[in-house]
Amino acid sequence: MEWGLTTIVLLILIVLVVLAIGLVIAIVFETNRRKFNHSHLEAHPVMEDPNSLNPVPCPYISDPAEKYLSLVVPAFNEELRLPGALEETMNYLQRRAAKDKSFTYEVIIVDDGSVDGTKRVAFDFVRRYTVDNIRVILLGRNFGKGEAIRKGMLHSRGELLLMLDADGATQVDDLEKLEKQISAFAKKENDSSPKFSDIPIVAIGSRAHLEKKALATRKWYRNFLMKGFHVVVLLAAGPGIRDTQCGFKMFTRAAARKLFSNIRLKRWCFDVELVYLCKWFQIPIIEISVNWSEIPGSKVNPLSIPNMLWEMALMSLGYRSGIWRIRT
Repeated sequence: MEWGLTTIVLLILIVLVVLAIGLVIAIVFETNRRKFNHSHLEAHPVMEDPNSLNPVPCPYISDPAEKYLSLVVPAFNEELRLPGALEETMNYLQRRAAKDKSFTYEVIIVDDGSVDGTKRVAFDFVRRYTVDNIRVILLGRNFGKGEAIRKGMLHSRGELLLMLDADGATQVDDLEKLEKQISAFAKKENDSSPKFSDIPIVAIGSRAHLEKKALATRKWYRNFLMKGFHVVVLLAAGPGIRDTQCGFKMFTRAAARKLFSNIRLKRWCFDVELVYLCKWFQIPIIEISVNWSEIPGSKVNPLSIPNMLWEMALMSLGYRSGIWRIRT
């Protein structure tokens, strides 16, 4: 009886060791695979005008800015939530453009391999507002929110670039808070620069002031993720930022050029990698409270936990070992 129990325990230990070794090998392999920074994904996307069916020239982040503001919206199966968010966004942008003739903008919707009507909704808005104001990038298959934002940022035309979620959880006019802080910081840092877009600065929306209310109303696994993630972020990216995961972040063109040409994580943890890279490049991060509300239909679920841990392991190994080299 004792011998049988000992054998079972020994077998379990052997299985666990084999699984652990397999996991380490998988992490090392995937980390090394991403060494060259998604070089296989760098082909310029094809942008098409749905009204004329003619291709549209595709810009790159290294080109000079052609617009004042670019808004990048990642969308995966957002057929139901995207229309309301886009209506609110376009109403705000049009009102602001009517008051200020120098204000120019574009909205870039990045369809991350949706299988519902997201693509149709996106192109309907392009037809309404013209391809100069709204553009669509189709990734073909689902890569993850991080890769969708990365692709949109790399092909934006703005002096300032804002990422925002497709659910409209953050009030779009809060972008002015981020914009004003970037402008003030740029003037303080370098009064002689002709454009603040030439100075690397990041402003991120924060929901830290809403944490108590969120804990009381969110599902248990989202609270677990939030608390656990705070600890992991502290270990991986260091202290200083209270809310890395708010999907409302603004970058000067100079900052976006440095950051999004180096981002490797594709899904939930890319925000943490952004913070890490900001610290490596010594890009100042300004954290600003924004108005935010919980919108039904979140993609975060208990299965997100192993994915987050996986990406944090890749990031830690990639940068600490020197496998992931930062392009300067």
